[in-house]
Amino acid sequence: MSEERETRLFMISPDSKLTPDQLVRMVHAMGLEATVKETCYGCLVEGPRELVRTALENVRKDHRYEVFSKVRAYPSSDPRRCRAQHGTRPGYAQLEAEWELLPLIQHALLHAEAGRPYKEPEEAKQFPVDDFKKMCEANR
Repeated sequence: MSEERETRLFMISPDSKLTPDQLVRMVHAMGLEATVKETCYGCLVEGPRELVRTALENVRKDHRYEVFSKVRAYPSSDPRRCRAQHGTRPGYAQLEAEWELLPLIQHALLHAEAGRPYKEPEEAKQFPVDDFKKMCEANR
């Protein structure tokens, strides 16, 4: 990928009501000279770096903590990655793991924006064995 062009993943949080189709239509409606490809997790946007960043800023105006983004190393339809051309999918497991964490990140960002302080979780205390035995016996 050249320094002037960029391919970026736009990934929708699982907690969002936004669909990949709606996201793609939103980016197309901006009228930017960028390629947009719908995916199962959102879309790929490819084009001049400034236009791709403009698309990201515009999407985040309406869906601030629902759409997350990162740069993709390969352009859209690259034969090394495109399954239609029998490419491989290394990194998909990582992408799936990141997708599962998005609701937590979304929640944390909303709390931070609202000024709610972070509370350190309490350290787990060991449950006494005798109490556990009593509980088991009471539920026989």
